Order: sequence, then structure tokens, then C-alpha cells
Amino acid sequence: MFRFEASGILWLLILIIPALLWFAFLLRYKKSKLKQAGHYPTIQRLFSNWSQGKAWLKYGITVFALTAMIIAWANPQWGSRTETVKIKSSDIVIALDISQSMLAEDISPNRMERAKFMLSELLKKLRGDRVGLVFFAGSAYLQMPLSNDFASAETFIRSANPSQAGTQGTVIADAIELSQTIFGDDSPSQKALIIVSDGENHETEAVEAAQEAFDNGIYTFTLGIGTEEGANIPVIKGGKRFFKRDNEGQAVVSSLNVNNLQNIAEAGGGKFFLLNNSSSVLSQLEGELERLEKKEVEQRSFTDYNSYFQYFIFMAILALAVELLLSTLKGTSDKLKSILTR
Repeated sequence: MFRFEASGILWLLILIIPALLWFAFLLRYKKSKLKQAGHYPTIQRLFSNWSQGKAWLKYGITVFALTAMIIAWANPQWGSRTETVKIKSSDIVIALDISQSMLAEDISPNRMERAKFMLSELLKKLRGDRVGLVFFAGSAYLQMPLSNDFASAETFIRSANPSQAGTQGTVIADAIELSQTIFGDDSPSQKALIIVSDGENHETEAVEAAQEAFDNGIYTFTLGIGTEEGANIPVIKGGKRFFKRDNEGQAVVSSLNVNNLQNIAEAGGGKFFLLNNSSSVLSQLEGELERLEKKEVEQRSFTDYNSYFQYFIFMAILALAVELLLSTLKGTSDKLKSILTR
């Protein structure tokens, strides 16, 4: 496997372009000054041995040397030995509520943004596991099947918003049922479902779905987000901010349904966590996930890398030596050479 140990250094290669443009500008500038000094064809005859092509060649060699030094600084490496290691891994599906009630601001800045932040931190603790994503509101939507692609998972989470839901509501039962299809039938003991929601809707189907999932070896954990006092749900229409209202014109107050989420977690063999302190909740959740039986999987990794920066340093030194020996003239005297190459 090939890599650069300090790949960020390679951004310095962008400097090559302005360096070439600067040299082209200097040549044009010298030419304009010579034209101002006198009759240009006469001046050309006086310095007929000077070669613009060789001047470009010398400068090109200098740029090549600079490029080689930048690459050497980044330290190109090649993985020379691979090793197959066995690691413990779990399959985990995260189900995120994206209903409009998640925009309530009873916790700062709102429930949705706090949930996104918590899940981004959770993903950092799940490295090595396979993670899937489900979003739900009035229905459940598969965002990502089980995968080790944590970068994509984080991108999906950051972009989550209520506009992605075709219908509104908080149908947790659909999310649980969809998650079961993602897991498949292999090794049920290492599966976990994490539901992040305000649990606003009162649905007995969710408890039944969690019980069925538990019977199939899926442990369900619920993370409640919001407050039991609740808050109004902001809605943006025509660039203006309003609060969602019911059919009678009253502002809707969305509250965290603790009992619903606790019952779902209990039926699913997991635990309920109130998301008021992210670091504490993450530590407790991580501890619960560690207790689950994990499967042993093989993973190939490069354990030894050889560095090849010295070859690029040698090429840079050699190029600079050639540049010093190369003249821009064709047989003129040393004095004239010193004038023209100043």
C-alpha cells in the first residue's frame, strides 16, 4: 500500500504554478526593458549567443528540484508487509428521528442539532464496528446499510433534517422493523439498535416491535432528547419564522415522552438514556454496547512501511548540480555570461 506520511505537505506543489508564471513575467519584463534601451534587433545581434530556450530549461530544472524536495518532505512510503489480525466487532444500527418535533428548542440549539452532535461523537467510539443508518418520521427510510464507512455515516447525519421525510410523525415501530431487515439472520447476539428520538407519539406497536427484535437477538437502546416541559415547534414559511399550530389554531407544544422510550428499551432488552449530558450518556452507552457479545472478524492491515524520501532528495541535488553547470549561452565570454545571467 502506497501513502505519504505527511500528505498535507503536498499542497505546497501548488506553488509551482505561480513560480513558472513569475519566470515568464521576468523574461517579458527584460525584453520590454531592452526595447526601451535601443533598437531591439540590434541588441539581439549583440547578444546572439544567449538562448531563451536554455534559460527556460535551467529554470525548469530548478522547479523540478523544488518539486522533488517537496515530495521528499512528504515522505513517500510503501507498505512492505501485511498482517491479518482478528478484531472484535458488533453490528449497530442508529435510527434517528427527523420529524418536525425534533426542531423544538427546549434544549440548545434544538433537539435535532444536539442529536447530530451526540451521534458524531458516538461514531468516533464505534470504530471497528459496522454501522447502519435509518431515518424516520411518519415512515422509516434506509440511509446506509451496515458498513465500516464512518465518513459517509457522518455525512448522512450532518445532512439530516425534517425535509427528508415524506410524511410527518414519529413512527418508531417502522424504524425497528426496517432495522431488523438490515441486520439479516447471522449471529443475532452481536446486534444493537440505537433509537434517538423525543418519542412524542404514543404507539404500542413500537413496544411490540422492540420485543420481536429482542426475540431475534437485537438489543434496543433509546436516547431521549428534549424536556418533559416541551417547547413550540418552529416552522419557516416564506422566509419567516412561525410556530406550528393545530387545527384549532393553537401553538403545538412538543414534549419528550420518557415513558414511551423507557418501555421500548425495556421490551428490547436495552436501556433508556436521557440525552442531557452528552459525555456521560456516551460513556454509559459505550459500556452497555461493550457487554454485548461481539463477533470475531479478520482484517488486513499494513504493519511496516519503508520510506523512499532519500531518492527524491538525491534527484533534487542532482538537478541543482546540472542547473549550476548549464549555461544559457552558446560560447560567449565569461564576462558577458555574468552580465546576462545576473
